[in-house]
Amino acid sequence: MTDPSQRPKVGVGVFIIRDGKVLLGKRKNAYGEGTWCPPGGHLEFGESWEECSRRETMEEAGIEISNVRFVTATNDVNHEWGTHYITLMLVADYLSGEVTVCEPHKCESWEWFAWENFPSPLFLPIQTLRQTDFHPLNF
Repeated sequence: MTDPSQRPKVGVGVFIIRDGKVLLGKRKNAYGEGTWCPPGGHLEFGESWEECSRRETMEEAGIEISNVRFVTATNDVNHEWGTHYITLMLVADYLSGEVTVCEPHKCESWEWFAWENFPSPLFLPIQTLRQTDFHPLNF
């Protein structure tokens, strides 16, 4: 039985657009190891979604983003891992900087992909999102 004191956690993922492609990183040493996802992480207390997107993108990939906008959210329960996340999905434009693996203990690599040509496997919230008509270039 599920512990009634448990609450879902709030994650933020940001699809960064550059030349018609989005930035994805391959996760390691964490929940979802071996899957691909955009920059993101936990929303901090008192932080806006946009602030979280900018902070996580800089911490993880070393780049700046602009024109950050909310597009949707996913509700993902993973019984195998015992997790429940509400993931806020945002889209942003690449602004400046060189993409770098800034947290090599958490990410193997960063690469730009066309939405129609995503790698596999995808992180659970991205799998959920791909089952909808969402497309990051439409926002």
